[in-house]
Amino acid sequence: MRREIGGAVTIFQEGERVVDLWGGFADLEQQKTWQANTVSVLFSLAKGMGALCIHILADRGKIDLDTPVSLYWPEFLDGGSEKSGILVRHILSHCCGMVFNDHSSEGDIFDFPAMRRALELQAPAWPPGAQPAYNTTNFGYLVGTLVEKVTGQRIDRFLQENVCGPLGVDYHMGLAESDLDRVATLYPSETPNLQYLRGQTPGSTIGRAWNAMAKPWNADALNTPKVRTALLPSFGGHGNARGQATIYAALANGGTLNGVRLLSSEAVQNLHVLQWETDRDAILERPLRMAVGFFKNKPGWVPMGPNMNAYGFFGSGGTLAFADPERRLSFAAQSNFQCGGESVGERTEALVEAAFSRL
Repeated sequence: MRREIGGAVTIFQEGERVVDLWGGFADLEQQKTWQANTVSVLFSLAKGMGALCIHILADRGKIDLDTPVSLYWPEFLDGGSEKSGILVRHILSHCCGMVFNDHSSEGDIFDFPAMRRALELQAPAWPPGAQPAYNTTNFGYLVGTLVEKVTGQRIDRFLQENVCGPLGVDYHMGLAESDLDRVATLYPSETPNLQYLRGQTPGSTIGRAWNAMAKPWNADALNTPKVRTALLPSFGGHGNARGQATIYAALANGGTLNGVRLLSSEAVQNLHVLQWETDRDAILERPLRMAVGFFKNKPGWVPMGPNMNAYGFFGSGGTLAFADPERRLSFAAQSNFQCGGESVGERTEALVEAAFSRL
């Protein structure tokens, strides 16, 4: 009915993996079945992973969310002294005003130093905290630079050493070439993905935010080894539902899973405090609710079940991962067939509904 190709869904409850399903095919020709270790591009779920890195550093006393970004990154002020009021919290909460990259060139997303310099020169579109605006392109480069400034490590390595490695999670901000044969081929929806259309429309808000993106940015581009192996910390991570559900299970259980502590219980409580709610953010132009680096539940747009306190991240095309702290539940789903429209699509919505109807 929904033209499935392949995908996976995983659910944890009370720290136990209660659903772990995968099926279908990694390619439209049905030559490669979807396996337990198949991975696919998880799009903006990478932003949730980047936010988690900052929260880990804050929990360890290495960074203060209410301190100006320029304290850790002095060159950040090269674009103007008005940036001195931008706090780390503003970046995490998608209200820092740094949503455009007017000083970048097409394809700069593959060049982290070039993106860093473009952001240093970029003036904010709005005063910090004044305007909810989902930071579609720049978020990962902003938090990635902060991680590197504070720790000396690239964000992908910090994530591997402090999250994915300890939890045994199969998630990568840039795949090794030896992993390329595990990747499911991505296919576009037959109905338009409105975000992708607007992102490649000159003069649109997303179009300006996507100034550094390679053109065209579509399924064909995303299926290339260049994209799969690149450090694209805003939207390029590859992994599986099991891995994302594992990470969010730790958050849903007070920051600890299977003896591995990612965060203190206090840090977990702080990260999902609502920061803003709007009927129309300035970039996606859609109703959203935002915590400190994570979306809050928004039925119809970012569906996370009946608990409005649930939080997580969605990705273009239908990927979704979240934690429900009241039920101590985590959920993650992926597919290699993108949804149309603007939300996570009917396939993912049906999986969320099924999860809460059964558990």
